[in-house]
Parts: sequence; C-alpha cells; structure tokens
Amino acid sequence: MNQLKKEEFVVNAIQTGTVIDHIPTKSLFKVISILELDKIRSQVTFGNNLDSRKLGKKAIIKIADKFFDDKEVNKIALVAPEAKLNTICDYQVVEKRVVSVPDDVSGIVRCVNPKCITNSENIVTKFYVVSKKPVTLKCHYCERIVEQEQMTIL
Repeated sequence: MNQLKKEEFVVNAIQTGTVIDHIPTKSLFKVISILELDKIRSQVTFGNNLDSRKLGKKAIIKIADKFFDDKEVNKIALVAPEAKLNTICDYQVVEKRVVSVPDDVSGIVRCVNPKCITNSENIVTKFYVVSKKPVTLKCHYCERIVEQEQMTIL
C-alpha cells in the first residue's frame, strides 16, 4: 500500500476547469451557493479548514469543465475578496487570476432597504463600492449602505 506523508493532502486533479483558491473558510458555502455549484453536473471538489500561510486556514473549490464569466467572478469577489482563480487545461494551470472587487456593482446584490425602488419595481440594482476591505456598498437609488455580512447575492 502506498504510504502518504502525514502533511500530504490528496485531491484528484481536474483535467479542465477552474480552481478557486484562498477562500476564507467562513465564505466557502456562500461561494458554493452564489455560484449554484449544487446544480451543475460536472465534478465539484471542495476542502475547508486547510492550512494556509497567508490566511491561516482557507477553503478551496475545484470545478471540472467550468469557467466563470465576469459577473460570476464579481460575485466571488464580494464574498471572498482574497480568492484566486486558476484556469486549468490539460491538468496544467494556464491562467492565474486574483479576484478584485469592482468599483460598482449592477444586478448582483439586493438592496437591504425594503423601501428601495429596486425592491418594488423591476429595476436592476446598482451599488457603488465604498470600501473594498471589508466590502461595503452604497445603493445608487436610496443611498443605503450595505455591509458585507448583510449582502444578499442575486
């Protein structure tokens, strides 16, 4: 039987797809939820509370045969602004991308103000980023401030 060193962690490599790395452990299931990874048909592997020199502990998600558009990357940035995306082709990393919180966000976050026009009319939400760390947004319409913990991703 093949003996593994105590510190080794074995996770199957993916041939093609995306690895989302450096996710804060508290954000792992938020990322899974906002990307609706429970609904895709390809292989999804995730790990939580893994050792990280940068974060102390981190989470990671590997998604076979899936690549993310800008809107999906912006969603990741709002809940896990430290995350990194690695694009995998033929078992090799072909692109490394650090997510970054955009300066404004449209159609991604619900306004927390129940009286905001976006919650009663068919209007796309729009927010300006007040702070990138921690992520804080300001509604374009009602000017309500939305903290990262309050965010509901659409």
